[in-house]
Amino acid sequence: MMSHFVSHREIHPDVLSHPHDGIATVGMGKKDKKAAAAANGEAAAATGLPSTEFMIKPETATPKLDTSTWPLLLKNYDQLHVRTARYTPIPMGSSPLKRPLKEYLRYGVINLDKPANPSSHEVVAWIKRILRVEKTGHSGTLDPKVTGCLIVCIDRATRLVKAQQGAGKEYVGVVRLHGAIEGESKLVRAVETLTGALFQRPPLIAAVKRQLRIRTIYESKLLEYDEKRHLGVFWVSCEAGTYIRTLCVHLGLLVGTGGHMQELRRVRSGVLTENDHLMTMHDVLDAQYAYDTYKDESYLRRAVLPLEILFANTKRVVVKDSAVNAICYGARLMIPGLLRFADGIEVNDEVVMVTTKGEAIAVGIAQMTTAVMATCDHGMVAKIKRVVMERDTYPRRWGLGPVATKKKGLMKEGKLDKHGRPNAETPQDYLEAFEGKNGPAAQSGAGERVESGEAKEVKKEKKSKKEKAVAAEEMVAATSGDEGNGGEAKKKKKKKEKKRPAEGSASSPEAAEKKKKKKKSKGEE
Repeated sequence: MMSHFVSHREIHPDVLSHPHDGIATVGMGKKDKKAAAAANGEAAAATGLPSTEFMIKPETATPKLDTSTWPLLLKNYDQLHVRTARYTPIPMGSSPLKRPLKEYLRYGVINLDKPANPSSHEVVAWIKRILRVEKTGHSGTLDPKVTGCLIVCIDRATRLVKAQQGAGKEYVGVVRLHGAIEGESKLVRAVETLTGALFQRPPLIAAVKRQLRIRTIYESKLLEYDEKRHLGVFWVSCEAGTYIRTLCVHLGLLVGTGGHMQELRRVRSGVLTENDHLMTMHDVLDAQYAYDTYKDESYLRRAVLPLEILFANTKRVVVKDSAVNAICYGARLMIPGLLRFADGIEVNDEVVMVTTKGEAIAVGIAQMTTAVMATCDHGMVAKIKRVVMERDTYPRRWGLGPVATKKKGLMKEGKLDKHGRPNAETPQDYLEAFEGKNGPAAQSGAGERVESGEAKEVKKEKKSKKEKAVAAEEMVAATSGDEGNGGEAKKKKKKKEKKRPAEGSASSPEAAEKKKKKKKSKGEE
Protein backbone atom coordinates (compact mmCIF):
# COMPACT_ATOMS: atom_id res chain seq x y z
CA MET A 1 0.00 0.00 0.00
CA MET A 2 2.81 2.37 0.93
CA SER A 3 4.76 1.81 -2.30
CA HIS A 4 1.60 2.43 -4.38
CA PHE A 5 0.97 5.73 -2.56
CA VAL A 6 4.55 6.96 -3.21
CA SER A 7 4.44 6.14 -6.93
CA HIS A 8 1.11 7.99 -7.23
CA ARG A 9 2.63 11.09 -5.66
CA GLU A 10 5.64 10.97 -7.97
CA ILE A 11 3.52 11.28 -11.15
CA HIS A 12 0.91 13.74 -9.87
CA PRO A 13 0.73 16.82 -12.14
CA ASP A 14 0.88 19.25 -9.21
CA VAL A 15 4.24 17.82 -8.26
CA LEU A 16 5.62 18.13 -11.81
CA SER A 17 4.15 21.56 -12.53
CA HIS A 18 7.36 23.49 -11.65
CA PRO A 19 10.82 22.33 -12.66
CA HIS A 20 12.27 23.90 -9.51
CA ASP A 21 9.62 22.65 -7.10
CA GLY A 22 11.29 21.07 -4.16
CA ILE A 23 8.10 20.75 -2.16
CA ALA A 24 5.08 18.69 -3.24
CA THR A 25 1.66 20.30 -2.62
CA VAL A 26 -0.64 17.28 -2.82
CA GLY A 27 -2.96 16.95 0.14
CA MET A 28 -1.89 20.27 1.68
CA GLY A 29 -4.19 22.94 3.06
CA LYS A 30 -4.26 26.57 1.88
CA LYS A 31 -1.69 27.72 4.44
CA ASP A 32 0.67 24.85 3.60
CA LYS A 33 0.35 25.62 -0.16
CA LYS A 34 1.20 29.30 0.43
CA ALA A 35 4.25 28.31 2.46
CA ALA A 36 5.33 25.90 -0.30
CA ALA A 37 4.92 28.59 -2.96
CA ALA A 38 7.01 31.00 -0.91
CA ALA A 39 9.69 28.34 -0.52
CA ASN A 40 9.66 27.72 -4.29
CA GLY A 41 10.02 31.45 -4.93
CA GLU A 42 13.01 31.62 -2.62
CA ALA A 43 14.55 28.64 -4.42
CA ALA A 44 14.05 30.33 -7.81
CA ALA A 45 15.61 33.54 -6.52
CA ALA A 46 18.57 31.58 -5.23
CA THR A 47 19.14 29.95 -8.64
CA GLY A 48 18.70 33.27 -10.50
CA LEU A 49 15.77 32.10 -12.71
CA PRO A 50 12.27 33.70 -12.86
CA SER A 51 9.38 31.77 -11.35
CA THR A 52 6.99 32.25 -14.38
CA GLU A 53 6.34 29.44 -16.91
CA PHE A 54 8.02 29.51 -20.33
CA MET A 55 5.38 28.47 -22.90
CA ILE A 56 3.56 29.79 -26.01
CA LYS A 57 -0.09 30.00 -25.09
CA PRO A 58 -2.74 29.42 -27.77
CA GLU A 59 -4.14 32.59 -29.29
CA THR A 60 -7.82 33.23 -29.84
CA ALA A 61 -8.42 32.92 -33.61
CA THR A 62 -10.94 35.10 -35.46
CA PRO A 63 -14.37 33.45 -35.54
CA LYS A 64 -15.08 31.56 -38.76
CA LEU A 65 -17.84 33.07 -40.93
CA ASP A 66 -20.84 30.92 -41.69
CA THR A 67 -21.52 31.82 -45.33
CA SER A 68 -23.82 28.88 -46.06
CA THR A 69 -26.81 31.23 -45.81
CA TRP A 70 -25.31 34.02 -47.94
CA PRO A 71 -27.22 34.65 -51.17
CA LEU A 72 -26.38 33.65 -54.75
CA LEU A 73 -22.69 33.72 -55.71
CA LEU A 74 -21.45 34.53 -52.19
CA LYS A 75 -22.82 31.27 -50.78
CA ASN A 76 -20.03 29.24 -49.08
CA TYR A 77 -17.63 32.08 -49.88
CA ASP A 78 -15.32 30.96 -47.04
CA GLN A 79 -14.73 27.60 -48.75
CA LEU A 80 -12.98 29.19 -51.75
CA HIS A 81 -9.20 29.11 -51.97
CA VAL A 82 -7.63 32.43 -50.91
CA ARG A 83 -4.88 33.88 -53.06
CA THR A 84 -4.81 37.18 -51.17
CA ALA A 85 -7.15 38.99 -48.80
CA ARG A 86 -5.72 42.45 -49.51
CA TYR A 87 -7.57 44.77 -51.88
CA THR A 88 -8.99 48.31 -51.93
CA PRO A 89 -12.81 48.32 -51.75
CA ILE A 90 -14.48 50.74 -54.18
CA PRO A 91 -17.86 52.17 -53.14
CA MET A 92 -19.50 51.35 -56.49
CA GLY A 93 -21.91 48.61 -57.57
CA SER A 94 -24.21 46.84 -55.14
CA SER A 95 -25.30 43.41 -53.98
CA PRO A 96 -27.55 41.75 -56.61
CA LEU A 97 -30.56 41.66 -54.26
CA LYS A 98 -30.13 45.32 -53.25
CA ARG A 99 -29.79 46.90 -56.68
CA PRO A 100 -32.09 49.87 -57.45
CA LEU A 101 -35.29 48.59 -59.09
CA LYS A 102 -34.40 49.86 -62.56
CA GLU A 103 -31.01 48.09 -62.44
CA TYR A 104 -32.60 45.06 -60.76
CA LEU A 105 -34.91 44.60 -63.76
CA ARG A 106 -32.11 45.18 -66.28
CA TYR A 107 -30.09 42.33 -64.72
CA GLY A 108 -33.11 40.08 -64.11
CA VAL A 109 -34.57 36.75 -65.23
CA ILE A 110 -38.05 35.28 -64.76
CA ASN A 111 -38.70 31.57 -64.29
CA LEU A 112 -42.00 31.66 -66.15
CA ASP A 113 -44.67 28.96 -66.14
CA LYS A 114 -45.57 29.11 -69.83
CA PRO A 115 -49.32 28.69 -70.43
CA ALA A 116 -50.69 26.37 -73.12
CA ASN A 117 -51.63 27.73 -76.60
CA PRO A 118 -49.48 30.87 -77.05
CA SER A 119 -46.03 30.34 -78.57
CA SER A 120 -42.79 31.08 -76.69
CA HIS A 121 -42.12 34.18 -78.78
CA GLU A 122 -45.58 35.59 -78.05
CA VAL A 123 -45.11 35.08 -74.30
CA VAL A 124 -41.70 36.80 -74.35
CA ALA A 125 -43.16 39.75 -76.31
CA TRP A 126 -45.96 40.11 -73.74
CA ILE A 127 -43.44 40.16 -70.86
CA LYS A 128 -41.48 42.88 -72.68
CA ARG A 129 -44.63 44.98 -73.04
CA ILE A 130 -45.77 44.43 -69.41
CA LEU A 131 -42.41 45.34 -67.82
CA ARG A 132 -41.66 48.08 -70.39
CA VAL A 133 -38.08 46.93 -70.97
CA GLU A 134 -35.87 47.16 -74.06
CA LYS A 135 -34.98 43.51 -74.69
CA THR A 136 -36.20 40.06 -73.70
CA GLY A 137 -35.13 36.54 -74.66
CA HIS A 138 -35.95 32.97 -73.64
CA SER A 139 -34.08 29.79 -72.77
CA GLY A 140 -35.43 27.50 -75.50
CA THR A 141 -38.59 27.28 -77.58
CA LEU A 142 -41.56 25.36 -76.27
CA ASP A 143 -44.34 24.26 -78.63
CA PRO A 144 -47.64 26.14 -78.18
CA LYS A 145 -49.38 23.24 -76.39
CA VAL A 146 -46.41 22.56 -74.06
CA THR A 147 -46.33 24.15 -70.58
CA GLY A 148 -43.68 24.57 -67.90
CA CYS A 149 -40.35 26.31 -67.26
CA LEU A 150 -39.43 29.04 -69.70
CA ILE A 151 -36.58 31.24 -68.46
CA VAL A 152 -37.19 34.80 -69.72
CA CYS A 153 -34.05 36.99 -69.69
CA ILE A 154 -34.37 40.79 -69.51
CA ASP A 155 -32.01 43.41 -71.03
CA ARG A 156 -28.41 42.64 -69.92
CA ALA A 157 -29.35 39.08 -68.99
CA THR A 158 -30.16 38.36 -72.66
CA ARG A 159 -26.42 37.85 -73.09
CA LEU A 160 -26.85 34.53 -71.28
CA VAL A 161 -29.70 33.30 -73.51
CA LYS A 162 -27.46 31.21 -75.76
CA ALA A 163 -25.90 29.41 -72.79
CA GLN A 164 -29.34 28.70 -71.33
CA GLN A 165 -30.65 27.37 -74.63
CA GLY A 166 -27.81 24.85 -74.70
CA ALA A 167 -28.36 23.71 -71.08
CA GLY A 168 -29.97 20.36 -70.24
CA LYS A 169 -33.73 20.02 -69.87
CA GLU A 170 -36.17 17.72 -68.01
CA TYR A 171 -39.72 16.86 -69.08
CA VAL A 172 -42.73 14.96 -67.79
CA GLY A 173 -44.86 13.71 -70.67
CA VAL A 174 -47.91 11.57 -71.41
CA VAL A 175 -47.68 9.05 -74.26
CA ARG A 176 -50.81 7.48 -75.78
CA LEU A 177 -50.33 3.99 -77.22
CA HIS A 178 -52.48 2.94 -80.16
CA GLY A 179 -53.32 -0.45 -78.72
CA ALA A 180 -53.12 -2.73 -75.69
CA ILE A 181 -49.78 -4.21 -74.61
CA GLU A 182 -48.98 -7.37 -72.66
CA GLY A 183 -48.00 -5.55 -69.48
CA GLU A 184 -46.48 -2.45 -67.97
CA SER A 185 -43.03 -4.09 -67.92
CA LYS A 186 -42.86 -3.97 -71.71
CA LEU A 187 -43.26 -0.18 -71.71
CA VAL A 188 -40.75 0.12 -68.84
CA ARG A 189 -38.17 -1.79 -70.90
CA ALA A 190 -38.89 0.39 -73.95
CA VAL A 191 -38.40 3.60 -71.93
CA GLU A 192 -35.12 2.29 -70.49
CA THR A 193 -33.95 1.25 -73.96
CA LEU A 194 -34.33 4.80 -75.28
CA THR A 195 -31.37 6.26 -73.34
CA GLY A 196 -27.99 7.44 -74.56
CA ALA A 197 -27.34 8.88 -78.03
CA LEU A 198 -30.39 8.53 -80.31
CA PHE A 199 -31.10 9.39 -83.93
CA GLN A 200 -33.97 11.83 -84.30
CA ARG A 201 -35.68 13.50 -87.22
CA PRO A 202 -37.75 16.60 -86.30
CA PRO A 203 -41.53 16.01 -86.52
CA LEU A 204 -43.62 17.46 -89.38
CA ILE A 205 -45.04 20.13 -87.06
CA ALA A 206 -41.56 21.53 -86.27
CA ALA A 207 -40.53 24.74 -88.01
CA VAL A 208 -37.00 23.50 -88.78
CA LYS A 209 -35.32 21.53 -91.53
CA ARG A 210 -36.21 17.84 -91.17
CA GLN A 211 -32.64 16.65 -91.03
CA LEU A 212 -31.45 13.56 -89.14
CA ARG A 213 -29.64 14.53 -85.95
CA ILE A 214 -28.22 12.89 -82.82
CA ARG A 215 -29.53 13.82 -79.35
CA THR A 216 -28.58 12.32 -75.97
CA ILE A 217 -31.11 11.08 -73.41
CA TYR A 218 -29.33 11.10 -70.03
CA GLU A 219 -32.02 9.33 -68.00
CA SER A 220 -35.65 8.30 -68.40
CA LYS A 221 -38.21 6.35 -66.37
CA LEU A 222 -41.86 5.38 -66.51
CA LEU A 223 -43.84 6.94 -63.65
CA GLU A 224 -47.29 5.48 -64.25
CA TYR A 225 -49.28 3.44 -66.80
CA ASP A 226 -53.06 3.24 -67.29
CA GLU A 227 -53.90 -0.04 -69.08
CA LYS A 228 -57.54 0.87 -69.78
CA ARG A 229 -56.80 4.13 -71.58
CA HIS A 230 -53.34 3.04 -72.88
CA LEU A 231 -51.72 6.13 -71.37
CA GLY A 232 -48.19 6.22 -69.91
CA VAL A 233 -46.64 9.01 -67.84
CA PHE A 234 -42.83 9.22 -68.14
CA TRP A 235 -40.01 11.48 -66.98
CA VAL A 236 -36.95 12.22 -69.13
CA SER A 237 -33.72 14.17 -68.65
CA CYS A 238 -32.21 15.07 -72.01
CA GLU A 239 -29.92 17.26 -74.07
CA ALA A 240 -31.16 20.59 -75.43
CA GLY A 241 -32.90 20.20 -78.80
CA THR A 242 -34.41 16.78 -78.11
CA TYR A 243 -37.86 16.21 -79.64
CA ILE A 244 -40.07 14.44 -77.09
CA ARG A 245 -42.76 14.07 -79.76
CA THR A 246 -40.35 11.93 -81.81
CA LEU A 247 -39.36 10.02 -78.66
CA CYS A 248 -43.03 9.07 -78.08
CA VAL A 249 -43.31 7.79 -81.67
CA HIS A 250 -40.20 5.65 -81.09
CA LEU A 251 -41.69 4.30 -77.84
CA GLY A 252 -44.80 3.22 -79.75
CA LEU A 253 -42.66 1.48 -82.38
CA LEU A 254 -40.61 -0.36 -79.74
CA VAL A 255 -43.76 -1.57 -77.97
CA GLY A 256 -45.27 -2.64 -81.31
CA THR A 257 -48.55 -0.76 -81.17
CA GLY A 258 -47.51 2.71 -82.31
CA GLY A 259 -47.98 5.84 -80.19
CA HIS A 260 -47.95 9.61 -80.04
CA MET A 261 -47.41 12.39 -77.49
CA GLN A 262 -50.58 13.37 -75.64
CA GLU A 263 -49.26 16.04 -73.28
CA LEU A 264 -45.91 17.55 -72.20
CA ARG A 265 -44.54 19.77 -69.45
CA ARG A 266 -40.97 21.02 -68.95
CA VAL A 267 -40.00 20.66 -65.28
CA ARG A 268 -36.40 21.89 -65.50
CA SER A 269 -34.51 24.27 -67.77
CA GLY A 270 -30.80 24.61 -66.99
CA VAL A 271 -30.40 25.15 -63.23
CA LEU A 272 -34.00 26.29 -62.55
CA THR A 273 -36.77 23.80 -61.85
CA GLU A 274 -40.51 24.29 -61.45
CA ASN A 275 -39.94 24.56 -57.67
CA ASP A 276 -37.59 27.57 -57.99
CA HIS A 277 -39.74 30.74 -57.89
CA LEU A 278 -41.99 29.70 -60.78
CA MET A 279 -44.19 32.63 -61.87
CA THR A 280 -47.26 32.79 -64.08
CA MET A 281 -48.08 35.56 -66.56
CA HIS A 282 -50.72 36.86 -64.11
CA ASP A 283 -48.13 37.12 -61.32
CA VAL A 284 -45.91 39.32 -63.49
CA LEU A 285 -48.84 41.50 -64.56
CA ASP A 286 -50.05 41.93 -60.96
CA ALA A 287 -46.52 42.75 -59.72
CA GLN A 288 -46.17 45.52 -62.32
CA TYR A 289 -49.65 46.82 -61.46
CA ALA A 290 -48.76 46.93 -57.73
CA TYR A 291 -45.66 48.99 -58.50
CA ASP A 292 -47.44 51.37 -60.88
CA THR A 293 -50.37 51.92 -58.51
CA TYR A 294 -48.92 51.68 -54.99
CA LYS A 295 -45.15 52.02 -55.66
CA ASP A 296 -44.65 48.64 -53.98
CA GLU A 297 -41.45 47.04 -55.30
CA SER A 298 -41.67 43.85 -53.26
CA TYR A 299 -43.87 41.94 -55.74
CA LEU A 300 -41.66 42.81 -58.72
CA ARG A 301 -38.56 41.80 -56.78
CA ARG A 302 -40.22 38.47 -56.00
CA ALA A 303 -41.28 37.83 -59.61
CA VAL A 304 -37.94 38.80 -61.17
CA LEU A 305 -34.74 37.07 -60.01
CA PRO A 306 -31.14 38.38 -60.36
CA LEU A 307 -29.27 36.77 -63.26
CA GLU A 308 -26.65 35.49 -60.79
CA ILE A 309 -29.05 32.66 -59.95
CA LEU A 310 -28.20 31.09 -63.33
CA PHE A 311 -24.56 30.63 -62.19
CA ALA A 312 -25.43 28.59 -59.08
CA ASN A 313 -23.47 25.53 -60.34
CA THR A 314 -20.66 27.37 -62.15
CA LYS A 315 -17.15 27.53 -60.68
CA ARG A 316 -16.34 30.99 -59.30
CA VAL A 317 -13.36 33.31 -59.51
CA VAL A 318 -13.48 36.40 -57.26
CA VAL A 319 -11.90 39.54 -58.72
CA LYS A 320 -10.54 42.71 -57.08
CA ASP A 321 -12.69 45.83 -57.44
CA SER A 322 -9.88 47.64 -59.29
CA ALA A 323 -9.87 44.98 -62.08
CA VAL A 324 -13.65 44.88 -62.67
CA ASN A 325 -13.96 47.65 -65.26
CA ALA A 326 -10.96 46.42 -67.23
CA ILE A 327 -12.71 43.03 -67.61
CA CYS A 328 -15.89 44.83 -68.72
CA TYR A 329 -13.82 46.41 -71.50
CA GLY A 330 -12.58 42.97 -72.59
CA ALA A 331 -9.30 42.59 -70.68
CA ARG A 332 -8.21 39.12 -69.64
CA LEU A 333 -8.08 38.31 -65.93
CA MET A 334 -4.48 38.09 -64.71
CA ILE A 335 -3.10 36.75 -61.43
CA PRO A 336 -2.66 40.20 -59.73
CA GLY A 337 -6.43 40.82 -60.02
CA LEU A 338 -7.41 37.51 -58.38
CA LEU A 339 -8.70 37.29 -54.78
CA ARG A 340 -10.30 33.84 -54.41
CA PHE A 341 -11.02 30.87 -56.64
CA ALA A 342 -13.02 27.65 -56.50
CA ASP A 343 -11.67 24.14 -56.15
CA GLY A 344 -11.44 21.76 -59.10
CA ILE A 345 -10.97 24.28 -61.92
CA GLU A 346 -9.32 22.77 -65.01
CA VAL A 347 -8.00 24.43 -68.17
CA ASN A 348 -10.82 25.37 -70.62
CA ASP A 349 -13.48 25.04 -67.90
CA GLU A 350 -16.22 27.68 -67.89
CA VAL A 351 -15.94 30.00 -64.88
CA VAL A 352 -17.90 33.03 -63.70
CA MET A 353 -15.98 36.12 -62.59
CA VAL A 354 -17.50 37.67 -59.47
CA THR A 355 -17.05 40.96 -57.61
CA THR A 356 -16.58 41.12 -53.84
CA LYS A 357 -20.26 42.14 -53.57
CA GLY A 358 -21.41 39.01 -55.41
CA GLU A 359 -22.16 40.53 -58.84
CA ALA A 360 -21.45 38.52 -61.99
CA ILE A 361 -18.96 40.38 -64.22
CA ALA A 362 -18.41 37.96 -67.08
CA VAL A 363 -18.30 34.34 -68.15
CA GLY A 364 -14.74 33.21 -68.89
CA ILE A 365 -12.68 30.25 -70.05
CA ALA A 366 -10.10 29.16 -67.45
CA GLN A 367 -6.46 29.19 -68.60
CA MET A 368 -5.06 27.78 -65.34
CA THR A 369 -5.94 24.95 -63.00
CA THR A 370 -6.67 25.52 -59.31
CA ALA A 371 -3.20 24.24 -58.36
CA VAL A 372 -1.44 26.64 -60.75
CA MET A 373 -3.49 29.60 -59.50
CA ALA A 374 -2.41 28.82 -55.94
CA THR A 375 1.31 28.70 -56.78
CA CYS A 376 1.82 31.20 -59.64
CA ASP A 377 2.57 34.89 -59.17
CA HIS A 378 1.96 35.93 -62.80
CA GLY A 379 0.05 34.80 -65.87
CA MET A 380 -3.47 34.70 -67.31
CA VAL A 381 -6.20 33.18 -65.14
CA ALA A 382 -9.09 33.33 -67.63
CA LYS A 383 -10.04 34.89 -70.95
CA ILE A 384 -13.43 36.45 -71.63
CA LYS A 385 -16.25 34.50 -73.24
CA ARG A 386 -19.19 36.84 -72.57
CA VAL A 387 -19.29 40.08 -70.56
CA VAL A 388 -22.47 40.58 -68.51
CA MET A 389 -21.83 43.75 -66.49
CA GLU A 390 -22.30 47.19 -68.04
CA ARG A 391 -19.11 49.15 -68.73
CA ASP A 392 -18.14 51.89 -66.27
CA THR A 393 -20.28 50.44 -63.45
CA TYR A 394 -16.96 50.53 -61.57
CA PRO A 395 -14.39 53.33 -62.19
CA ARG A 396 -11.38 52.87 -64.45
CA ARG A 397 -8.32 51.79 -62.54
CA TRP A 398 -5.81 51.17 -65.32
CA GLY A 399 -3.13 53.60 -66.54
CA LEU A 400 -2.43 54.91 -63.02
CA GLY A 401 1.10 53.56 -62.61
CA PRO A 402 4.30 55.69 -62.75
CA VAL A 403 5.10 54.82 -66.39
CA ALA A 404 1.58 55.51 -67.64
CA THR A 405 1.37 58.76 -65.63
CA LYS A 406 4.64 60.03 -67.10
CA LYS A 407 3.50 59.09 -70.60
CA LYS A 408 0.21 60.98 -70.18
CA GLY A 409 2.10 64.05 -68.97
CA LEU A 410 4.36 64.00 -72.04
CA MET A 411 1.33 63.59 -74.32
CA LYS A 412 -0.29 66.68 -72.74
CA GLU A 413 2.89 68.70 -73.23
CA GLY A 414 3.06 67.62 -76.90
CA LYS A 415 6.31 65.67 -76.41
CA LEU A 416 4.55 62.48 -77.56
CA ASP A 417 1.95 62.25 -80.32
CA LYS A 418 -1.71 61.49 -79.60
CA HIS A 419 -1.02 57.73 -79.79
CA GLY A 420 1.84 57.94 -77.26
CA ARG A 421 4.57 57.53 -79.89
CA PRO A 422 7.81 59.58 -79.77
CA ASN A 423 8.18 62.67 -81.97
CA ALA A 424 10.88 65.31 -82.57
CA GLU A 425 10.32 66.88 -79.12
CA THR A 426 10.51 63.67 -77.09
CA PRO A 427 13.20 63.90 -74.34
CA GLN A 428 16.25 61.70 -74.83
CA ASP A 429 16.07 60.27 -71.29
CA TYR A 430 12.49 59.02 -71.95
CA LEU A 431 13.65 57.28 -75.13
CA GLU A 432 16.61 55.67 -73.37
CA ALA A 433 14.45 54.51 -70.44
CA PHE A 434 11.50 53.14 -72.39
CA GLU A 435 12.67 52.32 -75.91
CA GLY A 436 13.04 48.66 -74.96
CA LYS A 437 9.44 48.52 -73.70
CA ASN A 438 8.00 50.16 -76.82
CA GLY A 439 9.08 47.33 -79.13
CA PRO A 440 11.36 47.23 -82.20
CA ALA A 441 8.95 49.12 -84.44
CA ALA A 442 8.62 51.96 -81.93
CA GLN A 443 12.39 52.00 -81.43
CA SER A 444 13.06 52.42 -85.14
CA GLY A 445 10.34 55.07 -85.40
CA ALA A 446 11.72 56.93 -82.43
CA GLY A 447 15.26 56.81 -83.85
CA GLU A 448 14.10 58.25 -87.17
CA ARG A 449 12.08 61.06 -85.56
CA VAL A 450 14.70 62.25 -83.06
CA GLU A 451 17.76 62.29 -85.27
CA SER A 452 20.18 65.17 -85.13
CA GLY A 453 20.47 67.71 -87.96
CA GLU A 454 23.85 66.32 -89.07
CA ALA A 455 22.50 62.79 -89.56
CA LYS A 456 19.64 64.19 -91.68
CA GLU A 457 22.07 66.11 -93.87
CA VAL A 458 24.21 63.01 -94.39
CA LYS A 459 21.15 61.07 -95.47
CA LYS A 460 20.09 63.82 -97.89
CA GLU A 461 23.56 63.83 -99.49
CA LYS A 462 23.45 60.05 -99.94
CA LYS A 463 20.01 60.26 -101.53
CA SER A 464 21.06 63.01 -103.94
CA LYS A 465 24.16 61.02 -104.97
CA LYS A 466 22.02 57.93 -105.64
CA GLU A 467 19.54 59.96 -107.69
CA LYS A 468 22.34 61.49 -109.78
CA ALA A 469 23.88 58.07 -110.43
CA VAL A 470 20.53 56.61 -111.49
CA ALA A 471 19.88 59.58 -113.80
CA ALA A 472 23.32 59.20 -115.41
CA GLU A 473 22.72 55.50 -116.07
CA GLU A 474 19.36 56.23 -117.69
CA MET A 475 20.93 58.88 -119.95
CA VAL A 476 23.61 56.46 -121.08
CA ALA A 477 21.02 53.77 -121.82
CA ALA A 478 18.84 56.24 -123.76
CA THR A 479 21.73 57.50 -125.94
CA SER A 480 22.93 53.98 -126.76
CA GLY A 481 19.38 52.96 -127.74
CA ASP A 482 18.97 55.99 -130.03
CA GLU A 483 22.26 55.27 -131.84
CA GLY A 484 21.41 51.60 -132.50
CA ASN A 485 17.70 51.64 -133.31
CA GLY A 486 16.91 55.30 -133.93
CA GLY A 487 16.06 54.93 -137.68
CA GLU A 488 13.82 51.91 -137.22
CA ALA A 489 11.87 53.53 -134.39
CA LYS A 490 11.18 56.65 -136.49
CA LYS A 491 9.96 54.54 -139.46
CA LYS A 492 7.56 52.58 -137.22
CA LYS A 493 6.12 55.78 -135.79
CA LYS A 494 5.47 57.17 -139.31
CA LYS A 495 3.75 53.94 -140.41
CA LYS A 496 1.44 54.02 -137.35
CA GLU A 497 0.53 57.64 -138.01
CA LYS A 498 -0.34 56.82 -141.65
CA LYS A 499 -2.50 53.83 -140.64
CA ARG A 500 -4.63 55.79 -138.11
CA PRO A 501 -6.21 58.31 -140.58
CA ALA A 502 -6.70 55.57 -143.18
CA GLU A 503 -8.61 53.44 -140.63
CA GLY A 504 -10.64 56.45 -139.58
CA SER A 505 -11.63 57.27 -143.20
CA ALA A 506 -12.54 53.64 -143.89
CA SER A 507 -14.65 53.29 -140.79
CA SER A 508 -16.43 56.65 -141.14
CA PRO A 509 -18.81 55.71 -144.07
CA GLU A 510 -19.67 52.41 -142.33
CA ALA A 511 -20.48 54.25 -139.12
CA ALA A 512 -22.63 56.74 -141.05
CA GLU A 513 -24.59 53.89 -142.67
CA LYS A 514 -25.19 52.26 -139.27
CA LYS A 515 -26.53 55.52 -137.84
CA LYS A 516 -28.93 55.92 -140.79
CA LYS A 517 -30.22 52.37 -140.32
CA LYS A 518 -30.84 53.04 -136.61
CA LYS A 519 -32.79 56.20 -137.38
CA LYS A 520 -34.96 54.35 -139.93
CA SER A 521 -35.76 51.55 -137.46
CA LYS A 522 -36.79 54.09 -134.83
CA GLY A 523 -39.04 55.88 -137.33
CA GLU A 524 -40.78 52.60 -138.25
CA GLU A 525 -41.44 51.86 -134.61
